[in-house]
Amino acid sequence: MVAQKTIDVICLGRAAVDLYGQQVGCRLEDVNSFAKYLGGSSGNIAYGAARLGLKSAMLTRVGDEHMGRFVREELARGGVDVSHVVTDPQRLTGLAILGIKDRDTFPLVFYRDNCADMAIAASDFSPEFIGSSKALLITGTHFSTPETFAASSKAIEYARAANTKVVVDIDYRPVLWGLTGRGDGETRFVSSDAVSQHLQSVLPDCDLLVGTEEEIHIAGGTDDTIEALKKIRSLTDALIVLKLGKLGCTVLDGAIPGHMKELSVFSGVEVEVLNVLGAGDAFMAGFLRGWLRNEPAARCQAYANACGALVVSRHGCAPAIPSAEELDYYLEHASEIPRPDRDAELNYLHRVTNRSPKEINEICALAFDHRVQLHGMARAAGADTQRIPVLKSLLVRAVKKACQQADLNGSVGIICDDTYGQDALNEATGRGWWIARPVEVPASHPLELEGGRSIGDRLKTWPLEHVVKCLVYYNLNDEPALRLQQERQIKELYSACCTSGHTLLLEIIPASGTGADDDILANILTRMYNLDIRPDWWKLPCMSRAAWQNVSDVIKKRAPHCRGVVLLGLDAPVKELQAGFNASAGFDICKGFTVGRSLFSEPSRQWFSDAIDDEEFVDIVAANYLNLVGYWRNRTVS
Repeated sequence: MVAQKTIDVICLGRAAVDLYGQQVGCRLEDVNSFAKYLGGSSGNIAYGAARLGLKSAMLTRVGDEHMGRFVREELARGGVDVSHVVTDPQRLTGLAILGIKDRDTFPLVFYRDNCADMAIAASDFSPEFIGSSKALLITGTHFSTPETFAASSKAIEYARAANTKVVVDIDYRPVLWGLTGRGDGETRFVSSDAVSQHLQSVLPDCDLLVGTEEEIHIAGGTDDTIEALKKIRSLTDALIVLKLGKLGCTVLDGAIPGHMKELSVFSGVEVEVLNVLGAGDAFMAGFLRGWLRNEPAARCQAYANACGALVVSRHGCAPAIPSAEELDYYLEHASEIPRPDRDAELNYLHRVTNRSPKEINEICALAFDHRVQLHGMARAAGADTQRIPVLKSLLVRAVKKACQQADLNGSVGIICDDTYGQDALNEATGRGWWIARPVEVPASHPLELEGGRSIGDRLKTWPLEHVVKCLVYYNLNDEPALRLQQERQIKELYSACCTSGHTLLLEIIPASGTGADDDILANILTRMYNLDIRPDWWKLPCMSRAAWQNVSDVIKKRAPHCRGVVLLGLDAPVKELQAGFNASAGFDICKGFTVGRSLFSEPSRQWFSDAIDDEEFVDIVAANYLNLVGYWRNRTVS
């Protein structure tokens, strides 16, 4: 390993889309809905390595279509260098359809006939790129055709010349070598002398070789594990990692013992198995975390075993791989966590340490999720309420205009409902804006959710980029029955967001007359945390500096992964908001504002009354919005 290496590992091989059956326990034929994830062994490893803190890069091809863009964007969101993910204009991105029948049956169909990643060529990379990495990892499928073998061999040649370690994950899929029927992706082993001899031609150039017992058998050309290992050792001095499933793994550096019982096995963590698919990729990512940092073999194996254990307990491959913080927590507490899939703290860490984007430093959001208020404005002006959706689309135009007039540095956001604002939401989605949507029945107290108790079903139809926003009028001194009813509803919403993967913003409006109490908001947050409700965002009213200190202290202590607090407006005069902004100056937990009526109420009344036209409305709101952004960005402690 040399100092000038800027990448830890380059992963060459499969990068595809996995479509996982969401119904567990049935035949793949009977699955009726699927979850879409990043897939492909090399893609999973690159993604997992990045999650675990390594600098990983992907070397592959994707199609010039929606799934190819998804693979590229998902890798990038995970922190992977995608500079050498080549777009192939002639081929489609590979797909895999997967199911979970029972603990031993995982039907799998690969759709990879002439797919993009199998067209990788030596012209897709340079000696300098390969040499910039500490290690080059190649998975076995990319030795299976003359074209991919040639490209892989050239990459290995560059690696050897640049003192870049060569890592091979055997990743044996007989169907991808043409040894089974095309629909039989589940079969993990078919003996083949031709495949064994072909793999053996690669072994002399390896520094690290990883495989299951079946994969060691195919590489060694025999179904006797010890004899297979001895054959491999006769061809290479590489470190050999033998994966033994739930038993753990063993690392072989040097001579091969004469008996399996002589192997020094590093025990794995026993967990309830949901899905074995992708566990090997997570294992590899975990092992690389230690190996590429020159950690002891025992630590490398601990990382690898734990990563594999966590993934077999979860749905999906790439998204199931843990973050570094999550993995370290699990290793420290594994004996206390027999069911990782049910452990609240572990699942919380998985949720908050793997979310994207990793950091959001500022939100300047125009909030126009108002339904009752705009309905009242329209009626007061004698306007048709069918004009409300048009107004919300104009508000999106106002935000777009503001973006054109000023550099908002990716800080732009909106809050919009789907009652009147579905067209506006459709227009805003996909722009990289921060977008939140309300779920509460307007002005409900006790809290009621639109869609009732089936909020989880409703969230299934929402884009994942949409933040779930819930406003609750909350008072710690409410009658116990009322307070408990509200808390139960909030907890159910939080659970639904954890299941769906959506971010939650909880907006708290304290009882009238309590806002001046410097402790009230901190006490409310403490109560929510005591209930194990840990929203990603809080939306709170402007408060004193003493109250800000109390709120900051509570969040730092109870939920350090909280994304932050955004300020609400409540139709306050802009000068009053400016004073509130100034009070938050210096508190890093306050990330911005979500203000609406203070900016658009009067222009909306004029627009409903036809006193101004569409363009005038857009211009006025855009100017008001930018004015408030200026107040926010120029906060000073008074």
